[in-house]
Amino acid sequence: MLFDYEIIKKFYEELPSKIGNVKNILHRPLTLSEKLLYSHLYFNKIEAPLQRGIDYVEFTPDRVAMQDATAQMALLQFMMAGKDTTSVPSSVHCDHLIMAKSGNDEDLATANISNKEVYDFLSSVCNKYNIGFWKPGAGIIHQIVLENYAFPGGMMIGTDSHTPNAGGLGMIAIGVGGADAVDVMSGMGWELKFPKLIGIKLSGKLNGWASAKDIILKIAGILTVKGGTGCIVEYFGEGAESLSCTGKATICNMGAEIGATCSVFAYDEAMEKYLKATGREEVAILAGKNKENLKSDSEVYANPDKFYDQLIEINLSELEPYINGPFTPDLATPISKMKEEAVKNGWPLKIEVGLIGSCTNSSYEDISRAASVVKDAVEKKLTAKSEFTITPGSEQIRAISERDGYFDIFNKIGGTIFANACGSCIGQWSREGAEKGQVNTIIHSFNRNFAKRADGNPNTYAFVASPEIVTALAIAGDLRFNPLTDKLINADGDEVMLNEPKGYDLPPTGFGVVENGYQKSSGDSKNISVVINPKSDRLQNLTSFEEWDGNDFNNLQLLIKAKGKCTTDHISMAGIWLKYRGHLENISNNYMIGAVNAFNNETNNIINQLTTKYNTVPEVAKAYKNANFGSIVIGEENFGEGSSREHAAMEPRYLNVKTVLVKSFARIHETNLKKQGILALTFSEKEDYNKILEGDKISVTGLKDFSEGKQLIVVLNHANGTSEKIMTNHTYNTAQIEWFKAGGALNLIRKSNQKK
Repeated sequence: MLFDYEIIKKFYEELPSKIGNVKNILHRPLTLSEKLLYSHLYFNKIEAPLQRGIDYVEFTPDRVAMQDATAQMALLQFMMAGKDTTSVPSSVHCDHLIMAKSGNDEDLATANISNKEVYDFLSSVCNKYNIGFWKPGAGIIHQIVLENYAFPGGMMIGTDSHTPNAGGLGMIAIGVGGADAVDVMSGMGWELKFPKLIGIKLSGKLNGWASAKDIILKIAGILTVKGGTGCIVEYFGEGAESLSCTGKATICNMGAEIGATCSVFAYDEAMEKYLKATGREEVAILAGKNKENLKSDSEVYANPDKFYDQLIEINLSELEPYINGPFTPDLATPISKMKEEAVKNGWPLKIEVGLIGSCTNSSYEDISRAASVVKDAVEKKLTAKSEFTITPGSEQIRAISERDGYFDIFNKIGGTIFANACGSCIGQWSREGAEKGQVNTIIHSFNRNFAKRADGNPNTYAFVASPEIVTALAIAGDLRFNPLTDKLINADGDEVMLNEPKGYDLPPTGFGVVENGYQKSSGDSKNISVVINPKSDRLQNLTSFEEWDGNDFNNLQLLIKAKGKCTTDHISMAGIWLKYRGHLENISNNYMIGAVNAFNNETNNIINQLTTKYNTVPEVAKAYKNANFGSIVIGEENFGEGSSREHAAMEPRYLNVKTVLVKSFARIHETNLKKQGILALTFSEKEDYNKILEGDKISVTGLKDFSEGKQLIVVLNHANGTSEKIMTNHTYNTAQIEWFKAGGALNLIRKSNQKK
């Protein structure tokens, strides 16, 4: 389907002159990322080179995309902004609220009943404000964007951390919180610290069992979950050009797991083929005319070490499959070493379930390669030792996979086809027996594998691999199995080996025409009312947060000192809590319930300083709030990594948490905290984390002189009557300090629109 052609056409018409102007100022060759960033500046002009990792810059994205879980809060905020319509094309995708349990038809029917109130709300808001609405079952946001909206050279923000998926089609696509989306939909510039650049040169060509997924799995092991923070990852080289468009998208999608701002590939023949196959030949023609502007300059490719802040080289011809995990996506193990590592670490060896699909790996290529493994196994009289599930990325992919016989093949080993939704990837998996908490192993082709993420069971060891490796291991049922070298015993007692997977990057007979579930806005906004039942437990109108009172934060109650990894899943869980994403009061009952208390190594069990008794984090936070006490949260490294979940910032704001002080932040979460008016600080000396004691009351001083680059003094008032001072840092610029003073960025947006 072709959307926004006139907007895209105008972009390409203006692109050469924009890049020419930038070169006249910078007087040097440009990387692809720089071309795309500079061509999207909010004021469309620069006077001097922007400093990577230092300068805050405002951009003008071409599009906003939202998924149903995050869209609720984003649109509730937009309704408060005082605008009649969105300023840029925007869309909402109903993919997160569908529970995976029995299969596509039954699960979708259940979702349409159980989530009717939310779907009706989203549909009516989209209709009123001229926002595209993709109904439940249409597909996962990132696959829908790739098939319909993404275009080479464009810029998009999305309220989901895997928005960078669109980088597979040459787009700068960045995950953000809902408040950022409100900025752009309201016509304001979108602010981002000008990213550093990581160049990844790919040589050679994938072969055998290796796939595009293995590239990002290997890179995750190199860079870790925070190695890409503040950076755009740019791929280039002959190896990059050898990858399919959807393979590129897989790599960009999972770039979120290294903390990258986004990832991007240059426009090439694979992208051209994908655009034409998905009905966007006009865009392919325009992009082709701008091909030189949709890749780095030749001097960059000739001497990449001069133009990137970090350079990594990978020979695809030598790349073997990887399996990452458990419990973190950056624990990367080449499959040749997996048997040794699994045994050494005591990981459960029996694989209970293999799951393929999701927004990361649900392309036609993924499905066809996995199906080839199953077909080969069936012909060799093998059966699957594990349960096996398939989650298509979109109705387009589901329909043609069924048409081309792949589902029939999967059925031969008992495969279950789930709905075109996120499902088990995000904890929306009604897995039988998960509540028992038994130790077990699953393997999937998703992107994240944090504890509890898939099924809510903290004892589920989740491993990440490509769809074809997942399929092979599900057939073997054993984490130690290596399909490159190992044999299996078939029904006749014979030893057999699985053949290497084979597939198609695009369907040989085309995508065809599919009822895609898209609802176009009626354009009759004046006659559309958005009504929220005040008694609803799923939707709640927002009220403005209070402005800063102009004083220091004195004697904040220590709410929790979190120990170790603290992702947005720990801060604001998904799973069963997704139903409350449009109700701030109710969802605040999950705040920090997954975080480990550093003082007792338990989750959701902290001391209430008012009663000296232990209780849950939300209950203690509410007790402090009701007693008119502010509170503070302490954390360690990369605090808030993972999903773009702004609820993880809105919940503490609602519960009167004034400050979050950590060793380091993940990018999106830090921005979300700033947007909601919470003071986000980092320890100047990381060892000072150890000075925080249970029962402390903590003051933040110097706020009257709060300014860019100036440290703030934090005073630790210990229960024994002693106190000590520590220094803290922040990354607020002048505009962000105004967010803090106003009680949140939304308050400023609303005031601005009221004046117009």
